Amino acid sequence: MSFVSGPPPIPAPVQTTPPPDPNNPVRVLVVDDHAFFRRGLVSVLDVEDDIEIVGEAGDGEDAVRRASALRPDVVLMDVRMPRASGIDACAEIKRAVPHCKIVMLTISDEEADLFEAIKGGATGYLLKEIAVEELADAIRAVIDGQSFINPFMALRLIGEVSAIAKRERSQPAQSPAPELSQRENEVLRQIARGLSNREIGNRLFISENTVKNHVRHILDKLGLHSRVEAAAYAARVFDDAGEEDPPDGTAVSLR
Repeated sequence: MSFVSGPPPIPAPVQTTPPPDPNNPVRVLVVDDHAFFRRGLVSVLDVEDDIEIVGEAGDGEDAVRRASALRPDVVLMDVRMPRASGIDACAEIKRAVPHCKIVMLTISDEEADLFEAIKGGATGYLLKEIAVEELADAIRAVIDGQSFINPFMALRLIGEVSAIAKRERSQPAQSPAPELSQRENEVLRQIARGLSNREIGNRLFISENTVKNHVRHILDKLGLHSRVEAAAYAARVFDDAGEEDPPDGTAVSLR
């Protein structure tokens, strides 16, 4: 039996969930803009001894209000609804009721909806073709700390994550810029202007040996190997690397 007619669903992955506990039922809020379908869900879940329906809502805005007031354990919610979508409501509910698990139950097999729902905090994404007997298991699974995603949609999600990882691997690694001291920043600016250690010392009123120490620290912190690399780095991070010194008191950070 299924809620929506159509091709048979891909078998759901085996989930290991704790046995039902009638003495500690999972409190569920059901959200769908189609009253007939919503009442069907309530009827199906009401027969489960360990699941308690605490309320219903017909759109995203109402879902946020009801969830904030009722503080359910699970919100079972459609994606596309009037006034506010389930995806918009998802993030709002998570902010209002952080412990709440959100399971999207929808006819939408659009990748964009899946990704936005997961980003919004959903821990489950099911298509409405799911078999009735699997719905209660999905609710128990998310309460047990698992994610429960329609297998067909899970394959899409895995594919997108793999594509993102591949793109990142093809790009140079980006490490946070280390912090240089104010004096090291001053020395680095002078290096970018082509000054020698002696000239830098004269301009900053420090000894040549002190300049050498600063240069060594700069190269070590930045992972560079030469003054040429340091000058090129400075040209990237300082807008005025080739200009005269800024007024006294101007602080520079490489954060």
